[in-house]
Amino acid sequence: MQMYWPIALAVVADVAYQIASKQTPAEINPFASPTLAYLVGAAASALIYFLTNSGGNIIGEWKLANWTTVVLGIAVVGLEAGSIYMFRLGWGVSVGPLVKNALIAIALLLLGLLAYKEPITASKIAGVGACLVGLWLINK
Repeated sequence: MQMYWPIALAVVADVAYQIASKQTPAEINPFASPTLAYLVGAAASALIYFLTNSGGNIIGEWKLANWTTVVLGIAVVGLEAGSIYMFRLGWGVSVGPLVKNALIAIALLLLGLLAYKEPITASKIAGVGACLVGLWLINK
């Protein structure tokens, strides 16, 4: 069970994320909504940090950050805007995220090979094939 709770958390959070992105009012700028969301997220993160680290020093933790924190922040902006625009342009909640995630899986497979020397196995190639067939079927 220890290994699966993070996946369950990510799945529940991503479903909530997709619903919220789909339901974001058309009148709000796609960068204004995430700004408020990040303030809520920052407050929630700080609260959880202090609840799970009695006497913790968050400023000291921040000093341990490197370039990855900046890239993560920029990437989250791209995720937010991409999702909001995806839905505004007509992608369905049952199709858009599926297409996006299949393409991400393929990109990460290639990145794993090129940047991290992760092996590409026959089952991974079959998985990519399944993703491509799935994308083709979805778009028919």
